[in-house]
Amino acid sequence: MVLRGSVRTFLTAFFAVACAFLQAGTARAAVPAGGMPLPADTLGRGPRRLHEVAVDARRISPSVTATKPLQQMGRAELEQLGLTTLADAVKLFVGAEVHDYGGIGGMKTVSVRSLGAHHTAVSYDGLTLSNTQAGQIDIGRYQLDGIGTVSMAVGAGDDLLQPARHYASGGILSIRSERPQFLYGNNSQWRVRLRGGSYGLLAPSLRYARRVAQRTVFTADGMFMRADGRYPFILRNAGARSREKRINSDVQSWQAEGNLYHTFRDSSRLVVKGSYYDSERGLPGAVILYNPFSDDRLWEREGFAQAVFDKVFSPKWALRSGLKYTHTRSHFEGSNAVYPGGVQVDHSRQDEAYATAAVCWKPLPLLSLALAQDVSVNVLHSNIYINTHLDVPNPVRTTSLTALTARFRSGRVQADAGLVGTYAAEHVQAGSQPPVRRHLSPTVAVSYRLLPDRSLFLRAMLKHTFRMPSFNDTYYRRMGNPNLRPERAHEYNLGLTWHGAPVAWLRCLSLTVDAYYNRVTDKIVAFPAAYVWRMANFGKVDIWGGDVTLAADIPFGRRFSLGLTAGYTGQRALDADSRSATYHKQLPYTPRHHGSLSALLHSPWLDLGYTLSGSSERYSSAQNISIERLSAYAEHTLTASRRVRLHKTEIDLGLTLRNFTGAHYEIIQYYPMPGRSVEGRASVTF
Repeated sequence: MVLRGSVRTFLTAFFAVACAFLQAGTARAAVPAGGMPLPADTLGRGPRRLHEVAVDARRISPSVTATKPLQQMGRAELEQLGLTTLADAVKLFVGAEVHDYGGIGGMKTVSVRSLGAHHTAVSYDGLTLSNTQAGQIDIGRYQLDGIGTVSMAVGAGDDLLQPARHYASGGILSIRSERPQFLYGNNSQWRVRLRGGSYGLLAPSLRYARRVAQRTVFTADGMFMRADGRYPFILRNAGARSREKRINSDVQSWQAEGNLYHTFRDSSRLVVKGSYYDSERGLPGAVILYNPFSDDRLWEREGFAQAVFDKVFSPKWALRSGLKYTHTRSHFEGSNAVYPGGVQVDHSRQDEAYATAAVCWKPLPLLSLALAQDVSVNVLHSNIYINTHLDVPNPVRTTSLTALTARFRSGRVQADAGLVGTYAAEHVQAGSQPPVRRHLSPTVAVSYRLLPDRSLFLRAMLKHTFRMPSFNDTYYRRMGNPNLRPERAHEYNLGLTWHGAPVAWLRCLSLTVDAYYNRVTDKIVAFPAAYVWRMANFGKVDIWGGDVTLAADIPFGRRFSLGLTAGYTGQRALDADSRSATYHKQLPYTPRHHGSLSALLHSPWLDLGYTLSGSSERYSSAQNISIERLSAYAEHTLTASRRVRLHKTEIDLGLTLRNFTGAHYEIIQYYPMPGRSVEGRASVTF
């Protein structure tokens, strides 16, 4: 009954917003989206010749002017650096830790400033991706074909019109689809791309874009990827070393996506997206005591449909609303002595109905107010029991998030203050029912331009967030604990940013320096109790750190240029619970030092790219003993690419040599990473 009522409420909201879309499309606004009415004498007349105006100015990077730390990469940079998956791109972001379980199809999650993957939201075209069962998103499965920009923000972005889920997150990774650029006045466009390389990699993709009407564009993308994942690695056990090959690391996946972009006559916009993902992969498991064998298999299917509507009513009022429905199925099969009876089969089905609306009001020239409201219903059906095979909870969670934000902007000062209210209630068919959760989370962020004629900014942020326990935390096989409290995180940031051109041979130079402190309380961990592992709120974490980024653009004459981006993170993430046996020890898999470097050399004939990503030693457990120490590593990648135009056709060719030094390392203990590999790519756009 709870599920039926929730679905009925969602459908009612869906049809209400759909009617609003249709009404907006048939109405003419008195004020266009730009906020200024058109002069009457420009309507109904023929073309008029305007005098040319030359503007000479340097564009300041958003990472410099933002009140919160922000990093981003565009389509051209992603291609020229040879980055093909979302995980590859995120590894170059400062403050981001990618936990990679190895292999082409191994799971990869992202944690911002050691807060944990559960505190990091992943947004796709304005609405967040969801996995309430696990509480984290596998970013390794998202290919960058068809992606326009990738960005990462600590806290939330500076856009006032964003979902309350963004305001409620400790960090957000945002993906934006590539908008089609029609060449030579055509109304349609095809792009065929093929990638192939080491370890049986084969990944063709196809994109079709068409302007179906004057203000309507449609795109369709299809991608296939397969790899056997049989890469060599060095197996170390005490003083012995042997060369082995990774097994059961194969992957085969299909992805299909469609997008519809429509601009109404009053300049309001509607974007509709549909996406489907289907994969089968081997889970290679840990390599322990000379045993690399694993036959665990995972099948996943996920589809979602979403719509986002933007409308500017006047210079003082603007609206953004969205609807999304997600359906996910997963099936796991494995045989191992650690499973009861030696065999385990898990299957689950997740459904989420989600609606969001945000309105922005500007009552005064210096003041803007925004109110965002999100409502979601998450349902899980599975064979994962609590204590006995008859105790299957099949939970339903209803969540309401309300975010109120005020922005004051005057001269050299911008100040944001916000409050997020959370209400979450659950219903279960069996077992204990968690209590209703209510919580208020404040945020304050300030940016001050230190010199009126220089791009030098001082910024500060205080943010409080908390993350709900996932369904696995609460209900998974005797480990789950329905009485878990949400994790609470306090984030503090103080930074200095600068943009300029201090010498004549530099086109521009950007520098950001941020010091931060995070405290996590009621941290959810698994610990042994009465012969089994159990989820519990246990411990506090103190995270002290600093991020530095540097970006430079150096021209060489009129036809050559060099782009450099570098980043460094130093941090101490310590167990702050004085009752713990690991008090003041570094958190597992958290390096003290992490850095990245990318360089792009542009020439009329060839573009050359180089990336470096590495970290210092880490430990696989909080005990920080030598047997659990993971060695430092550095991964180097080279790429060469060339774009050629022939009549009305563009041809892109690229060759990438990953980890060309052949470094053997592990990010997660006993999960060896691939060594040296080669990948070639070619695409034709016409």
